Amino acid sequence: MSPRKERPHKRATFRSVPRPDDQMRECALTREKKPVGALIRFAVGPDEGIVPDTDAKAEGRGVWVTLGEKAVAEAVRKKAFTKSLKAQVSVPADLAGLTRQRLEQRLLAALGMAKKAGQLVTGGTRVKAAVEAGDVIALLTASDAANDGRDKMAGTLRGWQRAAAEAGIEGPTVPHFELLSAEQMGLALGQENVIHAALAKGAAAQSALARAERLARYIEN
Repeated sequence: MSPRKERPHKRATFRSVPRPDDQMRECALTREKKPVGALIRFAVGPDEGIVPDTDAKAEGRGVWVTLGEKAVAEAVRKKAFTKSLKAQVSVPADLAGLTRQRLEQRLLAALGMAKKAGQLVTGGTRVKAAVEAGDVIALLTASDAANDGRDKMAGTLRGWQRAAAEAGIEGPTVPHFELLSAEQMGLALGQENVIHAALAKGAAAQSALARAERLARYIEN
């Protein structure tokens, strides 16, 4: 009889993609069940500390909280992480601020990828031309931009949307974000400062748009 062959053990792996947004999870603060797209996940690190798992990819124990800076701050105050995990964990006092920084970093990285893919334009003149040509899926203005420059670019976007509506051109609304400073965008894109930027059509731009929408929602709630 030939010796029995042992089946090889499977190695532990990390998820390569985040969970689908339509999966349901329970918010540790409110106990409401919501789609994961309306929540943000926090993982337990090797040192038993809570860290933002902004892409929901980390294996192991985790806690879901409603996607919102105020909600995360309230979860820290009410010790929702310890209660949900039924274990003592270390929770940074400024977890809400740390989470915002992580979301900003993810957006900046995505903008960099969009630029490499040729799906992001910068500079007032180029952005204005892209908006007027209808080639934009999102407009980004620096949070510290001058009021007149901000108003002019917003006016250009409104004018294009009005013209498109009058011409019977249907399409999704082009969002206008003011989430990052000129310095932040400049550093991410390899420029001194970026006041105006626009995302064009393409997979990389869509990824950046999704991250911008998520950050905007986090800040607003």
